Amino acid sequence: MPRMSEDEELEALRKRRLLELQQKLLEEQQQAQAEKEFEVQKQAALRRILTPEARQRLANLKMVRPEFAAQLELQLIQIAQQGKVKLPIDDDQLKEMLRRLQSGRKDIRIRRM
Repeated sequence: MPRMSEDEELEALRKRRLLELQQKLLEEQQQAQAEKEFEVQKQAALRRILTPEARQRLANLKMVRPEFAAQLELQLIQIAQQGKVKLPIDDDQLKEMLRRLQSGRKDIRIRRM
């Protein structure tokens, strides 16, 4: 088997590395596209589930507590799909749901001594 020169070996390594980077970029683009499609579907479902006022409250909550709002969105979609609530959910119903979720949370207070 003929021995490759250092330049040929280096070129082969570069090509292999370039292919790896291109594959990784393609996977990241596909992941981003899938996330974008999921978000579009989620927003469409929320438009059917919530009244405009309730959607606005959820958007406000998302600005302050994004992780909590994301969980709440998924829970709202689940309970709507299971038929556990009457649709559309109005602002008062959403406020009540939020109150119930908050009541289960423990308050942490820091006292200075």
